[in-house]
Amino acid sequence: MDWQGQKLAEQIMQILLLIAAVVAFVVGYATASFRTMMLIYAGGVALTTLITVPSWPFFNRHPLKWLDPSEAEKHPKPQVVVSSKKKSSKK
Repeated sequence: MDWQGQKLAEQIMQILLLIAAVVAFVVGYATASFRTMMLIYAGGVALTTLITVPSWPFFNRHPLKWLDPSEAEKHPKPQVVVSSKKKSSKK
C-alpha cells in the first residue's frame, strides 16, 4: 500500500464508521433496541475492516520507485556535520 493508498484507506474508514454509527443509532432508536444498534454497528465495523485492512490493488495506484542498490552505491552518502562548541572555563 502506498502513501496515497493509506490516506484513502483512512478516509474510507472514517466515512464508513460514521455512516455505520448513524445508521445503527437511528435503527436502534426506532426499534428501541440497544442490541440491534450494537449488531448493526458491529457489522459496520466488520465491513469497514474488510474494505480497508487488506492491501487491495486500488490502494497501490501510486507505487514508490526505489533506487536500485547498485545505483545507490555509486552516489556518496550524506555526511553528518557535528559542531562542537567548547565552553569557556570559568575564572
